[in-house]
Amino acid sequence: MAKAREKTRSGFRTLVALVLIAALVIFGLPEFSRRVIYPQKYSEFVQLYSEKYGVDPNLIYAVIKTESNFDPNACSDVGARGLMQLMEDAFEWVKYRMGDDREISYSDMYNPEYNIEYGTYLLKLLCEEFGDNETALAAYHSGRGSVNGWLEDSELSGDGNALDEIPSDVTRHYVNKVMRAYEGYNNLY
Repeated sequence: MAKAREKTRSGFRTLVALVLIAALVIFGLPEFSRRVIYPQKYSEFVQLYSEKYGVDPNLIYAVIKTESNFDPNACSDVGARGLMQLMEDAFEWVKYRMGDDREISYSDMYNPEYNIEYGTYLLKLLCEEFGDNETALAAYHSGRGSVNGWLEDSELSGDGNALDEIPSDVTRHYVNKVMRAYEGYNNLY
């Protein structure tokens, strides 16, 4: 009798544990995903420059997640800096296009606010120029010149405005990764 009672208690504890685990998975996973997998760090700057330049904040978060995983001190092998991994020539071009006469230099791209401001403005320019997120992201990664060349190739672009195919494996992977993150942000927020 005691063994049967102990077996019942053990089964009950196992059932309670399984119910608790299921509840955590069902109700805790979205919050875990929000905080850990798709965080919204630097939200004050993302919101500010998203509104100022008309760029979807979730796209900004997706680029930051993909480029630096929210590390403001990130530096790529080719010298891109900060959260949104800006190259020096892109920084200079954006600074010129913004008409920014502040004493901001490329060294300041490790500053989260300046990096998000400049990176968001670059996304704005590319989205305006290319008209869709995927083509703009290809230009963000490979440069406007490369993408304009690809758009002239009828095998890569049927309409000359958007890319049907990205010829660079690295850029294609980058665009897909950002778009997956963008979808994740859109699903959670």
